[in-house]
Amino acid sequence: MPISASLLTVGAGLLTGLSLIVAIGAQNAFVLRQGVLRRHVAPVVAVCATSDALLIVAGVAGVGTLLALAPTAIEVLRWGGVAFLTAYGVLALRRAARPGALVGEGDGVRALGHGAVRTVATALALTWLNPHVYLDTVLMLGSIAQQEGPGLRWWFAGGAVAASVLWFSALGYGASRAHRLLARPATWRVLETVVGVVMLVIAVRLALSPVA
Repeated sequence: MPISASLLTVGAGLLTGLSLIVAIGAQNAFVLRQGVLRRHVAPVVAVCATSDALLIVAGVAGVGTLLALAPTAIEVLRWGGVAFLTAYGVLALRRAARPGALVGEGDGVRALGHGAVRTVATALALTWLNPHVYLDTVLMLGSIAQQEGPGLRWWFAGGAVAASVLWFSALGYGASRAHRLLARPATWRVLETVVGVVMLVIAVRLALSPVA
């Protein structure tokens, strides 16, 4: 197999993966928030990137075909996601509205954070309770990879996995480096408001629109 064909396929996987994960969503909003807080950034990035990698591999391996035959499972995930996103969104808006939810830290501000276990659990829930991740990452990306043929589909998967690792690392650590700019009290309230609104909008869209 020509190396040029493999590299082109990796590039296609990279661009396709980025197109699916860069859009603002619940997972990205959470990674951004943790980056600004500079709390548990490494485990959050690792959880999100590893979860995406597992889903991508599952899709390329053909699990998407089985997923298409399990609408009931997707429906259960749909309503579980609605409940979780609604609760998280309401809590974020409460933090934004209550000055007592912010604690001074030098010349910046940080929101009251959670322990590592709870933070990782939240990252897992935001990833695995989102039914769209199965439809987009497993079914759609898996279907595109199959079109590359048996010899190139895993190169495509490698590119998509690389996109996930690069994006979440850039988002989490980029926000961490911009801490002084982003973590002023007024800016943080705006960020928490945006996070809360994003979560609630996604919850409403999940509730009103069938995902299958």
